[in-house]
Amino acid sequence: MVGLKFVCDRMLKRLAKWLRLSGYDTVCEEAFNTTPEKEDTYLVENFKDRILLTKDRELYHRRISRGYPAKLITSNQVWKQMKEVMELGVKFYPVTKRCTLCNSNLRKLKEEEAKEILEKMGLGKDLLKKELWFCKNCKKVYWIGSHWKNMIKFLEEHGLI
Repeated sequence: MVGLKFVCDRMLKRLAKWLRLSGYDTVCEEAFNTTPEKEDTYLVENFKDRILLTKDRELYHRRISRGYPAKLITSNQVWKQMKEVMELGVKFYPVTKRCTLCNSNLRKLKEEEAKEILEKMGLGKDLLKKELWFCKNCKKVYWIGSHWKNMIKFLEEHGLI
């Protein structure tokens, strides 16, 4: 995981979420400072320190021809896309490190802070029994719940862990 950073084109938003969920620094369309029509050119010329993940063959070849890292993803199913990315050394397993929405680092909430945030968000106090993490950028609260078990089950069923 150390050192691998990614940029995903618009077609790979679900893959980007799984990469973030597994702790990888992964930017996607929310970080693109451009219109969709100019996105390919923007991706070729920017994020040079990241591996571009794309389903677009032309974009892939443009990026590679400039000497920047890229991987062409061929599958339409996210679990198969994840297997393709594993060829780069990626390991998929949920961690509480990055926001799945914006890629910001999460931070663990202290009890008093958690009470205040949960109250503001209208979330139940029963969540105080859990460890909570917070994204300062998009104000999302994360915790390990039943969805965590479902993600691990998905990974196991598809031979990803």
